[in-house]
Amino acid sequence: MANEQNQTLYIERFSVFQRLTHLLVILSFLTLALTGMALKFAMDPWAQTLAYFGGGFVVLGALHRFCAIITFFYFFLTMVMLVTDWKKSNNSLFGFLFDPEGLMPNLNDAKEIWGTLKWFFGGPRPYYGRWTYWEKFDFFAVFWGIAVIGGSGLALWFPEEFSLLLPGWGLNIATIIHSDEALLASGFIFTIHFYNTHLRPEKFPLDPVIFVGKITLDELKHERPREYDKLVESGELENQLHNSGPEGWLVKMAYAAGFVFVTTGAILIYNIIISMYHYIMVGH
Repeated sequence: MANEQNQTLYIERFSVFQRLTHLLVILSFLTLALTGMALKFAMDPWAQTLAYFGGGFVVLGALHRFCAIITFFYFFLTMVMLVTDWKKSNNSLFGFLFDPEGLMPNLNDAKEIWGTLKWFFGGPRPYYGRWTYWEKFDFFAVFWGIAVIGGSGLALWFPEEFSLLLPGWGLNIATIIHSDEALLASGFIFTIHFYNTHLRPEKFPLDPVIFVGKITLDELKHERPREYDKLVESGELENQLHNSGPEGWLVKMAYAAGFVFVTTGAILIYNIIISMYHYIMVGH
């Protein structure tokens, strides 16, 4: 591949559809976290300040429910994407779901977890493919969130309808599940996910790929060598290469938006930690 030596080549990692869907995830989740945590810690000064600038707790509640609708919508889009990818693969459903290079966790992920731990202590970098084990975990968190947080949220949104199916104490349990699972999800996204995606040393301060879609061929070789090797072996690499990278304005917008999202999440998780400290240690 002689032209690799003369210019920077790019490969598309995320399609426009995937990027727009993820943008819906970001906007809805961030708003759900801000409004939901403000309602959970409504007596704390930071939550009251947020409510003041947001138009009051009633408005925050309305925003929370609106973004819940967006959440169900992007879940629908995700299912459409999976079905479309399955049809394009010309594979059976079982073969598609359990493709070794697919999104379903498999034994190779366990090997990569062990390899990653050894890498942290000076071992070789694992032979990662298209999806790493932490990316698969993040992806399946959408399904878990819809089932647990979304299901309990619907029960709280429509208590009279759900009381036809659940006893009264069931709604109390739904309140606890919705609140605590949302707290767990916010804590995970704004710490573990942000670090794995943006704040680790080789990507700091931001990995813009989910916004711009493309990475360089060198990045692919370094970060996902198994995917690179498979593309070479199949002869597909040449067909997927691009001579031009993302537009400059798009990269600037990606960094600006990403900085806002990451900073907002960091500020929110800081306030959550302070609030949890007061509730647990001080009894406030």
